[in-house]
Parts: sequence; C-alpha cells; structure tokens
Amino acid sequence: MFFINYLDRTAVGFAAPNGMNTDLGLTAAQFGFASGVFFIGYILLEVPSNVALVRFGARRWLARIMVSWGIVAALFTWVQNFEQLTVLRFLLGVAEAGFFPGAILFLSLWVPSKHRSKILALFYIAQPLTSVIGAPLAGVLLQTHGVFGLEGWRFMYLVVAIPAIVVGIIAWFYLTSPKDAKWLTGPEREWLLTSLDDENIAKEKAEAAKAKAGAKKASTFSALKMGRVWMLAFIYFGFIYGLYALAFFLPTIIDGFQATAGVKFDFIQKGLITAIPYLPAAFVLYFWSRDATRRGVKTWHIAIPALVGGVSIPIALLAGSPIATIAIITVTACAIFAALPNFWTVPTQFLTGVAAAAGIALINTIGNLAGFSAPFITGWVHDWTGSYIVPMFIVGGFMLLSALLMVLLARSGRVQASGLVNQPDLAAQLH
Repeated sequence: MFFINYLDRTAVGFAAPNGMNTDLGLTAAQFGFASGVFFIGYILLEVPSNVALVRFGARRWLARIMVSWGIVAALFTWVQNFEQLTVLRFLLGVAEAGFFPGAILFLSLWVPSKHRSKILALFYIAQPLTSVIGAPLAGVLLQTHGVFGLEGWRFMYLVVAIPAIVVGIIAWFYLTSPKDAKWLTGPEREWLLTSLDDENIAKEKAEAAKAKAGAKKASTFSALKMGRVWMLAFIYFGFIYGLYALAFFLPTIIDGFQATAGVKFDFIQKGLITAIPYLPAAFVLYFWSRDATRRGVKTWHIAIPALVGGVSIPIALLAGSPIATIAIITVTACAIFAALPNFWTVPTQFLTGVAAAAGIALINTIGNLAGFSAPFITGWVHDWTGSYIVPMFIVGGFMLLSALLMVLLARSGRVQASGLVNQPDLAAQLH
C-alpha cells in the first residue's frame, strides 16, 4: 500500500520532464506549485482522518482512502492545463489524507515497541523501492505513445492509478486486528496481545501517576498541545523537505545532465539513473534500523543521518560531473531513509489511543508542509537564479536544523517533563 501511495504522489516528477511540462506549458515555479499543492489538501484533513481511523477501524478507513486516491490519480490522464493539474493535485492530497499516519498507528497496534524499529524499517523500505522499481517502470510507460490515443506521460498516470483501486479493495478484506487475525495460532495471539496489553498498562499507569500529580490525561487536544510533539513535527519537516526536493526534481536534474554532459538519454535510461540513489538507500535503511533495534533507538540514529544529508545535498550540484552528482545524491538519499523509520518509533513511545492518532497525525501534517514548500520554493528559486544550487543549499539548511533539534530534544528530555507520558523512559531510550 505504501509503495503504491508514494508512486502515485510522485508520478508527477516523472511526467514533468518527459512531456507534461511542455504539453501543459508549465514553468519550473508552476510545476513546483502544482506538485506541492497536493500537501495543502493532505494536511487539511490529516488529523481528522486519523481520528476517524480510530473510530471506524483501520480496515475500512485505509481501504477507503486507497480507493479514493486511485480514482483521483486516474483523472490525471486527461489533465489539460496548469489549473486542472493544480486542482487534481489538491484533490489527490485530500484523498490520501490520513494514510501514512494511519498505517503507522495500525502497525503500532500490532507490533510491541521493542520490535517496532525493525517493522517500521520493513514498512518504510517501500519508499526507496518505489523509485528503484517505479522509475524504470515509468521510463517504459513514458515511451508508449499512442496507447488508447494517449501521450506516454498520460498513459503512465493511468497505469499507476489502477493498483491503488485494486489493492484498496483487497485491503478491505485483509486488514484486521491481532484479536481477529485468523492466521495467528493460539499461543502467538496470546503472546502478542499480552505484550501489547502490558505496554498499554505501563503507559496508562504513567499517565495515571501524572494525573494524580495534577497533570491532565492525554487526549486529542492535549497531544496537540505537547511541546515535544511540535518539536518532533519540526524535525520531521526537515526530513520531508529533503525527501520531496529530491523526489520531484531529481528527474528534472537528470534531464539537465544531457545539456551539461553533451549526452542523450532515452526514457528508460532516465528512469534507471533516477533509481540509482534509492537502491543503496533501501539497504542502508534496513541495516541502520537493524542496529537501532539491537541497541534501542538513540539520538544519533536520527541526528547523524540528518547531519550527513544536510551537508551532502548542496554539495551534489557543485560536484562538476553527472557521475559525482549522482554519487553524492545517493549519500543524501541514504541519510534521509536511514533516519525516517527510526524517527517514527519516538512518538509511539509516549502516546497511546486517540492521543497517539492525533499526535502522529499532527507530526505528519507539519512535516508535510515541507511537501508543499520544498517543490514550490525549489522551483521558484530555480526560476529566479537559473540553477538548482541555491535551492539545494536551502534543503541542506532545513536538514541541518532537524539534526540540531533532535539533539536539543534529547537533552531537554533529561531535565523537564514537557507534558509527556512516560517521558523519563523516552529520554533514557534516546540517550
């Protein structure tokens, strides 16, 4: 589901340099705005959608989300101008709202905390693999001009939309709770439910102790007011800024190699080059998260990748050759994907129930503001300066800020409560 989710939202990045921008007459700033407006619709419904998931159940709600975005994604096949592209990108964000935090919450309801880093890594590996598999696939689809009378980029939109509808229908029947999962044996179910119950009881006891001391019980609104939740949101903002600056503009940057290096790539070659940074990133994500599972997630599991990404990404476009640029961008991609699954183990250490739904959704909402600002600012600054060098320095700055905030977050956990449930345990784990 996550693989298809990321493929559908980033398909615009493959279409842009391969016919769409020319056919629709888009400038870099217009493309950046249309790419980013997806996240405006997304964030408006992010928190309400995740609260609704708790009420209606993951099976129904995640399946509904998936079928909805599949229908909207298919409509891109017939887009005619910048205005229609902008409207459809906005509606795609509305349709997808709640999927990612809902999936994170769903996994937290299945997986005890000591195993969560490993499981989130396996979940998150879908994102780099989307580019490893999706970029060459997009290259094949982009050269199929004339199928159903469509340009290649239009046919690509149609093909990548269909799996969302199909898998959404399958999810309706497949997703379930540990209590109702028929494939678990009796001992497996008993162990899993006991482990999850013990964790929830421990969190509830910590919350009760705080309530006795005069603190309010964690709820939707208290989670939204927690200082540490907001700090995590700003940390996530930096990672997402880097992620989507790469996702939306890397195909365009690669397209520019043709002029600077005096070569000509076909659609499939462009797709394969686009995939290069993401295959090592998938391996780094998995093994970095394995280390985090073995040691317990530490501050440096998140802060060091942010630091490496922040330093490497602006250097990439100063490298002087396409090969060196791709090599450095590969380092950046590895850094971003190493941090993300480990980052998402932190909120569920101190939030449960509806507070977890609201807190995770808020973090994802604020973070995904970068999904709008990164492509728009990148495109606008490119039009202003005539290159991608300054935009990439901006990306690096946001990622360095994430590294700094992560260190400050861990340090503050040792000396103040900040309204967190079971915060001392969290602080100990991060250190």
